[in-house]
Amino acid sequence: MKRVKNPSDSLFVIHYSCQSLNDDNEGLSPRITSIAVSRFSNDQTVSFSIHAIAEELGFERADVFTNIDKIEMKLLDRFNDFIKERRGYTWVHWNMRNSTYGFEHIEHRYRVLHHSDMVNIPIENRENLNDVLVDRFGSGYAADPKMKSLMELNDKTHKVHRDFLTGLEEVDAFKSSEFIKVHKSTLCKVGFFTKVITRLEKGGLKTSSKGIGVMVDRILESRHSKVIALIAGVMSLPVALYQGYVWFN
Repeated sequence: MKRVKNPSDSLFVIHYSCQSLNDDNEGLSPRITSIAVSRFSNDQTVSFSIHAIAEELGFERADVFTNIDKIEMKLLDRFNDFIKERRGYTWVHWNMRNSTYGFEHIEHRYRVLHHSDMVNIPIENRENLNDVLVDRFGSGYAADPKMKSLMELNDKTHKVHRDFLTGLEEVDAFKSSEFIKVHKSTLCKVGFFTKVITRLEKGGLKTSSKGIGVMVDRILESRHSKVIALIAGVMSLPVALYQGYVWFN
């Protein structure tokens, strides 16, 4: 919570998309289809996607699936190169917690294609934003599916971002060769996570959590309460100085 609420230049937000997490893929593990990484301090985003890599390699849309190994391999090469000098940074993610969906899954796909290990981001440098929110507001901070519900709660029109796709919708879009659609969904989720961190830091995140404890915490974290605390501190300084003078004399 402290690292998320007091971010620095070494805090990155990451999300990725992949094939189906069930057994309906041509391989034994789902392929990585898109990865997006955003630097929290300046909101600059770096992305790695199937369609962009395919175009760089000179493949047409119709040739993507017949050359998918080469394309995915290049995508993971680019991502591996990116994290080499940044593995010690803090990486904020959403439930990227195991080999089914997570950092271990990305590492596994690299081993499958390269027969060697990629750069590892240490477990202690990973922060699950969903777990942070559960610890802070309780498991009922948003209805399931939580990401979509939280996005609706924090939108003025109570809608999700126009590029947002559910996991199943991303899978279907990839099968239909709608690669940019998948990539835009990944990007919009990274942007939303950054927005959540910012609002969490300022005490302005809207959740479904109820209770006096949550209400008090929100009041104490708000910008207004910080201004009041600052004014109170400034006003109490002369009194403290006078009391010190009296005590010493």
